[in-house]
Amino acid sequence: MDFTFTEDQVAIRGLAHQIFSNRSTDEFMLAFDRGDKTYDDELWSVLAQQGLLGMAIPESHGGTGLGLIELCFMLEEQGRRVSPVPLYASLVLGGLPIAEFGNCEQQKKYLAPLTQGLLKLTAAIGELGLADAAAGQVQAIELNGKWILNGSLDCIPDGPCADAIIVPTWSDGKQTLFIVDAHSNGLTMTAQTTSLGDNQGTLVLQDVALENSAILGEAGAGEKILRWLEMRAEVGICALQLGVTEEALKRTAEFTCERQQFGVPIGSFQAVAMQAADAFIDVEAIRSTYWLALYKLTNGGVATAEVRCAKWYAADAGHRIVYRTQHLHGGIGADMDYPIHRFFLWAKHLGLMLGGSSIQLAKLGALLASDETVGLAALEV
Repeated sequence: MDFTFTEDQVAIRGLAHQIFSNRSTDEFMLAFDRGDKTYDDELWSVLAQQGLLGMAIPESHGGTGLGLIELCFMLEEQGRRVSPVPLYASLVLGGLPIAEFGNCEQQKKYLAPLTQGLLKLTAAIGELGLADAAAGQVQAIELNGKWILNGSLDCIPDGPCADAIIVPTWSDGKQTLFIVDAHSNGLTMTAQTTSLGDNQGTLVLQDVALENSAILGEAGAGEKILRWLEMRAEVGICALQLGVTEEALKRTAEFTCERQQFGVPIGSFQAVAMQAADAFIDVEAIRSTYWLALYKLTNGGVATAEVRCAKWYAADAGHRIVYRTQHLHGGIGADMDYPIHRFFLWAKHLGLMLGGSSIQLAKLGALLASDETVGLAALEV
C-alpha cells in the first residue's frame, strides 16, 4: 500500500485547510452558535467558487473529476474546524451515487447545480444504523406507469436543507432507490434537533407519485447501490472524525503545556501525559484504519471488513479521545462557550451516525463469522 499523496492532492488539502481556517475561527463559531442559523451559507458559496463542491463530480458536469480520496481530505479539514456546512450529505451521500449510478439527465439536473452551490443533496440511509425495531421503511408500488411511495424514515443528515433526497424503497421484496425532489407533493421533512442543532430530518412520504426517471440505477437494484453507498458514507464519517479528534488533541496538548499548577505546566504530570498519550494512540488508530479502508475502496478491492473496522474505531476511539481532551481542560472543558466542547459534540454525533460502536462491532462480527477468508484477512489487519 502506498499512502504517498500527489501534488494535486496536497494542494487540495492545503486549499481546503486555508478556506475552513480563515472562515471558521473560534470567534466566528461562538457568534454563529449564539445565532439562529444551522449552516454557514457564505462558506458554502466560497467552497463553490473555489471548485471544491465539484471535487468528485465529472468534468462534463462542471466538476474536477477527482475522487473519494480528495473528497475525504476536504472532510478532514472541515472536521478540524467543525465548520457548519452540509458537505458530507451533499457530496458523499448525494453526489457520489448520482455520479456513479445516475443517468445523463439525472447528472445534468443535480450535479451541475451542486458544483455551483445552488443545490444541496442527501440520502435517507440513517436507518442502516438503527435497530430493526426502530427503523422506518418506505414502500413503492408501481401503478399506471408511475411509482407511489408511502412511508417514513428518520435521522436524515442535513435533510431540512436538502433540495433532493435519495430514498431507499421496498417493492415485492426488492429495493429500489429514488431521487425525490424536496418540493414533491406528499413529501414532508421535519427537522430533528441533535447535539449539533437542527441538522437531521424525519422524512414522511404520503402517496408521492414519481416517474420512472426518478429511479437511481435500475428498479430492483437498490440493495447493491445501497451497499456501495454505505461503504463510502462510513469512510466519509471516519474522515470527519479524524479531523475532529486530531484537532481536539492538538488543542489539548497546547492547553496542558500552557496551563500551570504548582508552578509547572500540567502537561508535565504523569497522569496528564499518560491520558494524552492514550488519546494520541487512538487518533493514530482512527487514521490507520480509515486510510486502509479508503485505499481498498479506491483501488477496487473488497473493503467491507476494513470499512466496518474503521467505523468502529471512529465511534469507539472517537468517544475516548474527546472525553479525555475535555477532561484535561478541567472545568472550562464543560463550558459550552469554550471551543473544546464543540469538538466533543461533533465527535459524539459522528460516532452515532450510521450506527454506534456496538452496532458496528456486531456487523463486523457477523461478517467475520460469515466468511472465513474475509475473517482471516480482517484479523491480519
